[in-house]
Amino acid sequence: MNADFSPNAQAILLLTAPLLAGGRRRSKRPQTGGKRAPPPNLKPLSAAEYRDFARQLRAVQREPADLLGSDATETLCASGTNLDRERIQRLLGRGFLLAQAVERWRARALWIMTRADADYPKRLKVRLRENAPPVLYGCGDRTILNGGGLAVVGSREVNEDLIKYAEDVGRLAAGAKMAIVSGGARGTDQAAMRGALDAGGRSVGVLANGLERAALNRGNRNFLMDGRLVLVCPYDPAARFLVGHAMQRNKLIYALSDAALVVNSDRGRGGTWAGATEQLDKLRFVPVYVRADGERSKGLEALLGRGAEAWTNPKTPDLLQRILRADPSRAQVPALPSRPESGQYHLPLAERWEVREDRVDEPVGGATEHVSESAPRTSAAKSPDRLLRVISAEMSRQELLAALKLRDVRNLRERYLRPCLQEGWIEMTIPDKPSSRNQRFRLTAAGRNHLEEMGAGAAEPG
Repeated sequence: MNADFSPNAQAILLLTAPLLAGGRRRSKRPQTGGKRAPPPNLKPLSAAEYRDFARQLRAVQREPADLLGSDATETLCASGTNLDRERIQRLLGRGFLLAQAVERWRARALWIMTRADADYPKRLKVRLRENAPPVLYGCGDRTILNGGGLAVVGSREVNEDLIKYAEDVGRLAAGAKMAIVSGGARGTDQAAMRGALDAGGRSVGVLANGLERAALNRGNRNFLMDGRLVLVCPYDPAARFLVGHAMQRNKLIYALSDAALVVNSDRGRGGTWAGATEQLDKLRFVPVYVRADGERSKGLEALLGRGAEAWTNPKTPDLLQRILRADPSRAQVPALPSRPESGQYHLPLAERWEVREDRVDEPVGGATEHVSESAPRTSAAKSPDRLLRVISAEMSRQELLAALKLRDVRNLRERYLRPCLQEGWIEMTIPDKPSSRNQRFRLTAAGRNHLEEMGAGAAEPG
C-alpha cells in the first residue's frame, strides 16, 4: 500500500481503479504445460456501483477506509450491499498491483486524486455531486482546475477557417486571463487550447483516454512544466478509447468552466452535440454560446433553438470578460463545508453533507408563498432583491440562472423577473417579443435607486 495516499483514497483506488499495466489486461486463455491458468479479470466497481456502495457505507456511518482495517468483514456485512462481497474483498486485496501502478504513474509525472482528497476540484463536487468521478488522473498544475474558464468545443473534422477561429478564441482568452477548457481532441479542441498556450495563457485538457501518451508528448511537456497546461482524465491513464468515455467526459468539461462556446456541431449526433444538448436541457451548469458568424450549420441553428445564445465575437479581452460576466457573483461556485473532524474523510463519493446550489430559495411544491407587508422578509420575499444584486449590464435568462445559482426557468420567471418587471426595476431589451431567445434584461433607473435604498453595494452572498 502507498503511504502517500490517505486510507480512504487507497480504498477508493482499490475498489474503482482498473490498475492496468500498459493498457493490456491479462489473457483469459488457459496456460498449458501444467501451469495454472491465470485468474479471470477482476472488474473494478463502476462509478454507479461505487456511488451506491458509498451511500450504503454512509448509511451505517462507515468510511471506505474501514474496509482496510481488521473489522473490514464486519463493515462489509453492516453495509448491506448487494454487490458480490468476494469481489469487493478481492479488489481490496490488490495492494501490490496498486503499488506497481503508482510507481508507473509517477515515472510519467502523473498524479492521482480521489474524492477523499481536499484538493479534488470543488466545481466537480458541487455540480456533479454524487456523479463526480471517484478518481481523477492528471498531469500538470492541478490548481488550474479550480480556476474556471471558457469551454471551447467542436468537431474533430473542421476546415482551416474554423481552426483559425478556435485559435483566435484561445488567444483572446489568454489575454483575458481566462483558461481554455476543452477535450484535447484533434480539430477544434486542440486548436483552442494551442491558441491559448501560444499566447501565454492556460489550458485544461479533459481527456477520455491516452493520458499517458499525452503526458509524455514532447509538444505538451514544456507547457506542463511551465504550469500553464493541465491534463486530467477520469479513466486509467493506459485505458483505450471508448465512445462512452468520450461522452461522459463532456460533463467534466462544462462543470469545470464558467461558460461554453460551441464552434461547430453536427445535428443530432456526435459528442459535441450530445454534450451541448445535455447541458442545455438537463445540467445547465453554465451558459452555452454558439458561433454566430461565418458558415452556418444545422447543428448550431438547432442549438440556438434549444436555448443556446449567439456568440457576439468580442474583439478585446475586456469585451470577453464583459460577455462572460467575469465577476464573482456570477462565476462563484458555492463554498463547500469545512473539513470534518479527524477520522472523517473529506467529501468522497458518499458525501457527509448534502451540497445544494439551486434550491436555496425555491418554495415547497413550486408554489409562491404569500408574504404580508408586516411579516418578516423570507427568502421568497428577497428574491427580487437578489436579482438586482447580480444583474450587470444586459443579461440573458441563462446568465441570470447561473448568477443566481438556479436551474428552474419557471422559478426565475415567477419569483425574480416578474416582480422586478412589475416594480419597474428591470426592463427587457426586446419588450415587444418577451419570449425571444435573444431577450436580455437590464437595470432601470428605478432599479438602481432601489439598490441604493437597500444598501446593495455588497456582493450577492454565495
